[in-house]
Amino acid sequence: MCTGQAAQAKGIAGASAASAGVSASAGLFERYDGGSSAGSSYQLRPITLAQLEDQLRRPELQASVGKGSIAVLYPNVSEPFRSAFISMIQGIEERTRLRVRSYPVEVKTDAAELNGQLKRNNTRVVIALGRQGLNVAAALDRDIVVLVGGALLLSDAEIVNVNGISLTPDPAMLFTRLRALLPEVRRVMVVYDPKKTEWLLRLARDAARHQGLELVSYEARDLGQAAQFYTTLINGADNKRDAIWLPHDTTTVEESTLLPLILKESWNHGVPIFSSNVLHVKKGALFAMSPNNVELGRSLASSALGLISGEMRRKGVQPLRELHTAINLRTASHMGLIIGHQQQRTFDFIYPEP
Repeated sequence: MCTGQAAQAKGIAGASAASAGVSASAGLFERYDGGSSAGSSYQLRPITLAQLEDQLRRPELQASVGKGSIAVLYPNVSEPFRSAFISMIQGIEERTRLRVRSYPVEVKTDAAELNGQLKRNNTRVVIALGRQGLNVAAALDRDIVVLVGGALLLSDAEIVNVNGISLTPDPAMLFTRLRALLPEVRRVMVVYDPKKTEWLLRLARDAARHQGLELVSYEARDLGQAAQFYTTLINGADNKRDAIWLPHDTTTVEESTLLPLILKESWNHGVPIFSSNVLHVKKGALFAMSPNNVELGRSLASSALGLISGEMRRKGVQPLRELHTAINLRTASHMGLIIGHQQQRTFDFIYPEP
């Protein structure tokens, strides 16, 4: 095991030897967890042999029998981060309807030992969750296909030869919500560091064009340049037709000094701010989106099953479309927006909290 100790198989593995059809796939979908599950709300659910045999008759699983197995690597971290990854694993298992081998990994994980374990289990696809999962997966044999998820991949350099789903929200989803809330908005302005978010801006330009929005982007190479852009943008903005988007970008959306300035000036000028980071809504942004971890797990599992059954691989990293949405009602009211109870129900999180 990756922690240097043999983990105990949980779930259905013991019952799977009862039939030949089951034994062909049984070892493929098990849950291995060398870390403690204390503090996690995730519960193992029992499954009968009859239910298992019924599930194994599904076409995608029949197609995968004998072609290799799926494994999940996830960071061996403490709460609250651990729960996010466990939720992703829950989604993966709900999509496959069977236990998936999952391995907690950390900096000291022996990649060679893990690689041997995966090969012995005939692993064909690894779903690497989080930055640590991706780092460990990079050392695996080339014949094991890696899908990444649950990691914030920003720069073009980070996404080269990587396939999967980034944690950054799809700009198209953000723009759709913006148009629903503020249909009169026609221009979206964004300050970004091209070394970190150029790939996302390429997607954003297409998304804006399809939704009848003008995306005006400003390249900033450092904090000082970003601050100057924001001051100029906010002072010259039309608060009825313009909005400012804050992407995941540590250069242009620096949290300790720049973000408070942006939010203060946008409040004073009534310019709507929306963000790719849900924490910004708590601080005053109008709305933002955050990962729906269970749905993300389901999407990753669908891709993995497709790869095993022979579907063509969709190359590259995709932005996240499995999302929750949060709104700040105080900010909305300040901008003259009336968000009724019916409309509030379309949001997953509301701030300030009642």
